[in-house]
Amino acid sequence: MSSEAPTVRRPALPAPRLLLALLLLAVGALAAFGGARPAAASPQAAAASPVRIMPLGDSITGSPGCWRALLWNQLQNAGYTNIDFVGTLPPQGCGVAYDGDNEGHGGILATNIASQNQLPAWLSATSPDIVLMHLGTNDVWSNIAPAQILAAFTKMVGQMRDSNPNMKVLVAQIIPMNPPTCPECAQRVVDFDAQIPAWAKSVSTAQSPVTVVDQWTGFDDATDTGDGVHPNDAGIVKMAARWYPPLAALLTPGSGTSSGTSTGTSTGTTSGTSTGTSTGTSSGTSSGTTSGTTSGTTSTGGTGGSACTAALTVTNSWQGGYQAGVTVTAVTALTSWTVTLTGVTVTQAWNGTVVTNPDGSVVIHSAPWNSVLAAGTSTTVGFLASGSPSPAPTVTCSTP
Repeated sequence: MSSEAPTVRRPALPAPRLLLALLLLAVGALAAFGGARPAAASPQAAAASPVRIMPLGDSITGSPGCWRALLWNQLQNAGYTNIDFVGTLPPQGCGVAYDGDNEGHGGILATNIASQNQLPAWLSATSPDIVLMHLGTNDVWSNIAPAQILAAFTKMVGQMRDSNPNMKVLVAQIIPMNPPTCPECAQRVVDFDAQIPAWAKSVSTAQSPVTVVDQWTGFDDATDTGDGVHPNDAGIVKMAARWYPPLAALLTPGSGTSSGTSTGTSTGTTSGTSTGTSTGTSSGTSSGTTSGTTSGTTSTGGTGGSACTAALTVTNSWQGGYQAGVTVTAVTALTSWTVTLTGVTVTQAWNGTVVTNPDGSVVIHSAPWNSVLAAGTSTTVGFLASGSPSPAPTVTCSTP
């Protein structure tokens, strides 16, 4: 477990005000969804081993996935203090202190996790008791059929139970998606989400229940995302509030998992449908074509100035394109940063604002939520590019 010190603040709000605003929003949302502070734990309960909770997903979960920060603090404030968020990936800046370990892999497909047997190693490294799973966005974007995605889910649930026969799984009906580059995606999400409850019922058991968490209802891609895909400040509040009730039902204040089980579908109290049109930069988490892809991690290095460094890693490649991430590390405290890439044609990016210069170089400016970095901390921006990753693009980091 790691606990992340505050590292990010929005330009519109100083850090203390941002922290207060986010936590007040979280508390308000928690009250609206029926959360309540339980009675104090007994000394015996407090001595129990912490419950290990794995947030599993794509960039909506991990880049930076700040709904996890709000959820962590909601649980702590409600007395669920003996918990451990786990994952092989480190935290990213969200402006509040929280346990940021996670398994949110930007651009990843559920079908690739299953076909490449990636999950067992993550489970072995972290030994979770509960998995929070928001997956399928990139599969839907890649026009993979719901039946194929759910078959991948079934395989992953089996692997979770191999790791822990008593595994509790909370699986999301994913948030709406309406990116400018995929007008069909909005309906694809609706079609996929509609099949999740029946699937969950078919695989759920008394020993290892699978609970559906409705993240779709009441979430508007026009107002709750910045790009039609990734949740903004309003969106992360809604996501945290939806995760809280079914997760709290599996916990005992200050101790390990409760003896009961959680089944069925967790549904919030807000209503409405996703009808908006996304605005802002074109962004996404698709890892490319639906077939003929390869995956892995290839670090290609990078350079930086005295204030920050940048390292580029190719994570997936396919015929005619690839996916990569750039990890920016602050040498000294930063209030903003800029990554410059040469030798690459970027088609989509997330966690930063992209500008292509007349000379062909690509500049990625920090986003409001990851611009401020304390010395020694890092954040990651991701992008899709056309062409081959070899020779590798050059990458540098600078400050304005």
